[in-house]
Order: sequence, then C-alpha cells, then structure tokens
Amino acid sequence: MPERVGDFQGQSFHKLRRDCLRRGVLFKDPLFPPTAQSLFYKREPPLGLTWKRPGEICKDPRLFVDGISTRDLHQGSLGNCWMMAAISCLASEPFLWKKVIPDHVEQEWNPKRPDLYAGIFHFRFWRFGCWMDVVVDDRLPVSRDGVLLFCRSATPQEFWSALLEKAYAKLNGCYEALEGGNTAEALIDFTGGVSEPLSLDREALTLNSDRRRLLFQMLAKAHACKALITCSIRPADGETVELVLDCGLVQGHAYGITAVRKMRLGEKFLDSGRLSKLFMVRMRNPWGTTDWTGAWSQRSQQWQQMSRAERDKMGLIVRDVGEFWMDFEDFCKHFTDVVVCRLAERALLWPTVKKTMREGDGGEGSGGWEAQLDKRSRCGGCINHRETFLHNPQFMFEVRGSEEEVMICLQQEDRRIRRKDGGGENLPIGFEVLKVEVNRCSRVQCVVEQAASSVYMDSRSVTLRATLAPGRYVALPTTFRPGAIGHFLLRLFSRSHVRLRELREDLPSPSGFQCFLPQPTVVTTVHLCRASGLSLPKQTGHSGHRHPSAQLQIEIRTLSSLTRVVRAEGNPEFNLRTIFYRRYPDAHISIKVRTFPFTHTNNGHRSARSAQRGRIYVETSSSVCLSDL
Repeated sequence: MPERVGDFQGQSFHKLRRDCLRRGVLFKDPLFPPTAQSLFYKREPPLGLTWKRPGEICKDPRLFVDGISTRDLHQGSLGNCWMMAAISCLASEPFLWKKVIPDHVEQEWNPKRPDLYAGIFHFRFWRFGCWMDVVVDDRLPVSRDGVLLFCRSATPQEFWSALLEKAYAKLNGCYEALEGGNTAEALIDFTGGVSEPLSLDREALTLNSDRRRLLFQMLAKAHACKALITCSIRPADGETVELVLDCGLVQGHAYGITAVRKMRLGEKFLDSGRLSKLFMVRMRNPWGTTDWTGAWSQRSQQWQQMSRAERDKMGLIVRDVGEFWMDFEDFCKHFTDVVVCRLAERALLWPTVKKTMREGDGGEGSGGWEAQLDKRSRCGGCINHRETFLHNPQFMFEVRGSEEEVMICLQQEDRRIRRKDGGGENLPIGFEVLKVEVNRCSRVQCVVEQAASSVYMDSRSVTLRATLAPGRYVALPTTFRPGAIGHFLLRLFSRSHVRLRELREDLPSPSGFQCFLPQPTVVTTVHLCRASGLSLPKQTGHSGHRHPSAQLQIEIRTLSSLTRVVRAEGNPEFNLRTIFYRRYPDAHISIKVRTFPFTHTNNGHRSARSAQRGRIYVETSSSVCLSDL
C-alpha cells in the first residue's frame, strides 16, 4: 500500500516552488522566519548572528558532495547528539535517507540552470502513522565567524545536513526544542520503525560470557537485517552529562553502531595466547572525533601490530571520521543503554521471516485519552486504578493456530513543540494485554486474565514483545494516572495476519430480528478448565513412538463454532472462556464433550472411530447443563 504523506502546516512544496519560479523570487518561509523565535525560547542568540543563504556562505553550494555519508554530520552548538546519532545511522542506508530527503536529485543546485533555483527545500518525517512533508527556505543561522551555527558538513559546499536539521527544528517548534532528547524518538521519526530500548546490566554481562554472546548475536542479527542501532552511557544520579571518562568515551552521549562483526584471528596472534575469535563492534561519534582510548582504538597496541592489509582482510575497516572499533567485552563494561530500531515495512522485526512485512501483517489503532461529556472518561489510568482502568480505549486482536510472537508499540503525540509555551513534558504511558473470551466482540467489563504488561515510561513510545497462545486478546493503552488527556497510536506487528480493531460498544450489536426481543439481563462467563474421566489410548506409530490416538473436542451449543481440538494424554487443559448475554437467566447452557479415537488404515492415514464419553470441569457464574455423548 502507498504510504500516506501530509503537508506540514498546509504548505505544499511543489505549489510554493512553482509560485516562486513564476515570480522569479527566492522562497521566504513565513511560518519559520529568520528571527530569534525560530532559534531559542529561553536564551538570547549569540552576538553577531546572521541568517544567510548557501550562495552567500560559499561559492558553488551543493545539497550533496560525493553522495551522502556520516562524514557530513558535525554537531554544532546545539545539544542534539541524540538526533545526530540517528541521522548518522540514516546516512548509511540509501533506501532510508531517500524517504527523508525526497526528490533529492531535483532538489540539487543546477549551476547550468540557476533560473530553476527557488531557495526552497522539503524533508519528510514520520509522525503518528503518516509522513509529514516539511518545507523550509535555505536561510541558515551563521555565527560572526561566518560558520554555520548548528549542524554542518566537513565539506563547506555541502548543505543537506544543515537543511535537514532546520526542517526538524521547524517540525518541533524551534532549534532549542531539539536540545536533549531520546535517540529512539529520532529513529522513529526518520524511519517509521519500532524502537526497542535495551537497558544493559553491565555487571552481569561482564561476568557471564553466555549472556554476552546472546546479546552480541541479537545485535548482529538486527544489524544484518538493516536495523538501526545506537548506544549510550547513562550518567548516574548527580553526575554530569557529556562528561569525558578516563577511557575517552563521553557519558550521556549517543553513539551510532555501524558494524557488528565476529572475526577470526590469524596464527600470528594465536602464538601470543590470544583467543581465536574476536567479537567486535564499530561505532561512530556524531562529533566526528574518535574518543575511545582502550583496546583496538586507533593508537592501541592491538591496532598498531596489524598491517593495513591484515586489518582489511579481517574487516577492521574505518570508513568515516569519528568511527572506531571496540571489543564487545569492553563495550559491555562501559555502555548501559542500546536502542534497536527495526523497520516495519521490511522483514526486520523477525529475521527468520522471509516474506516482506506489509500493512496488514499486524494492525494499527489510534485515538485519545479524553474526558468526554456524554460518556465515561476515556482517561482511566493504569490497572492500579481498578474503578476506572477499563474505561480506557480497548483494541481487540486474535491469535489463530499456534502460539504467536507479537510486538506491540504504543506511541503518544510529540509534545516537544509545546516547550516554547512552558510545556512539552511527555505523559507516563504503557499498556496492558488481557486474554478474553473466545467469542467476545464488545468492551471488557471485568479483568479476568492479564496476558502481558508493558512498563510505564514518560517516553514518546513504549514497546513490548510477547509470545501469546491462541485466543482473543484486548490491549488497553493507558496513561499512568487517570485524567491525563492526550492522543496515541497503537501498532501491532506479527508474523501472520493479525487484525487490530477498537471495541466501542459495551454490548454486542443486535441483529434486526433481535431488536424486537427483550434486552439481555444476565452476562454469563463459562470457563472450561480441563477434561477428566477420559481414557485416551496410546498407539505405536510407524516410527515406534507412542502417541495419543484420540482427539478431544468441546462444543458449546450457543457458539457458532467448536473449540480447538486438543490432543493430549490424561486430562488435557483448555483454559477457554466464553461469554453469553442471556435474556432468559433460567435457561441452561448445553456443553457437549466428544472424543475421537483414531485407527491407522492400510495406507498410513488415520481415521476417526466412534466418540467416547467424558466429562469436564466448568467454572461459571450461572447454571450450566453438562451433556455427555
């Protein structure tokens, strides 16, 4: 399906460009003018600051010089390394940056046709399920020394990174709004993917080589599947952000991981007692400097002992300014946080899945936590608030067949743009996943079984992976406290097709015939636990293995379909709940138990024989009739 694209603040790039070319003028953006309000909301601009177009800064400006790379990113006087680390990852994947910088060939300066230049550019960022097209003019803030104040390229004639930063600043209100942030947020904005923050237990990873190996394998698989990965060192309480540690790394600073490699050392190094394999990661500092001073740093003994040819053969290649290698054990000793951004439109959520991820392989739901006048508030808070929790929005999905691993991502609206007005704080958000009755089609009125639960964080997005058994589930996105108003986007990803839909009605919608009948008066939930009194005989198969030769199936007359077939020894468990809205509370619910023994035919196939009798335990809030066949 084609991706949705919206015009930010109603500005159409192509219409504005055509208008400027028709009038022979350069574009001046009235919605993001060259004023102090576009720069800062707390502090004053530096003395001597001016706004200049690229043609006034250098001769022969270009959007790109020799393509796009991480060398083009040098953080300026803005504390937005979280954004720079994300763009650094973006720059290494052409299929990603071409989405963020659309029409990159058409947007380039053409020295032979200066009449086609209108001083206007556009960039796209993913917000709330839609790509927003942001238009900017090419006037950039310049210091008194004639240098770009914020992000710039190492090549003075190249301006894509500065213009991209300006568009992102416009999306967020001003440049200062970009100071301090979460790399996971930027990765979502630049890709539309799903960011998974990982908190590393440095002590456990250092002492346990198996845990270290599992983490390395996970990162290696994610990187091989084009996932974007960043890492950082979390400052302890009271410690200074961006403090340079003794090892050269910067605390509270975001680094991009650009390679994850397992390498084999040659015989020259094995003689000295080294291990035969190296687990290595390559990282990049958005500042464009190589900070790391430990093993395998550029001036280290290990690096100097290898010739360039040997390093190239092993893959120990440094491509860009600011890149450096680390042994993975050293990585686990120092870094505390990793963010893995997996891309939703490719088979990257689960590397074993061969097919391409499409819209529909999962689901999407959006809405808001609202204080409604004519209905109950939809701001019910987390599950700790039992009286209001179920008032929250509810989204149902069904897992069919065998158990399924799903990834659920809850994202709230970006509030960064409100910083200029004294706001901008994220709401603490999270979600619960409840297992519900197999025939439920209306809102949940009672919490029966919690299948999964996310953490609650004041982050723009919260992600959870869970393996769920077959059945129906309801996800409730919530704020931590009741009464908090906001908008959210809920996304669900899975290997198979799982549809997500919102439950709006408290009772099922009646059919045309049922409109003439009395309304339901009693709600009954039937819980089928396990079957007993059954003797499921075993048979020996062709391979000599013994296996049950019977299947058990339960039929509830008021359901349109039978329960799933259970093949097991002894007392098979169902853990099945069904719900009934009954007009006549004295009427009985008929439950039938059937077992189907099998015999092997001459051609090796199995055929059913007559049914056996059995009995089930039933937990219910009303009378139930047990029927044996």
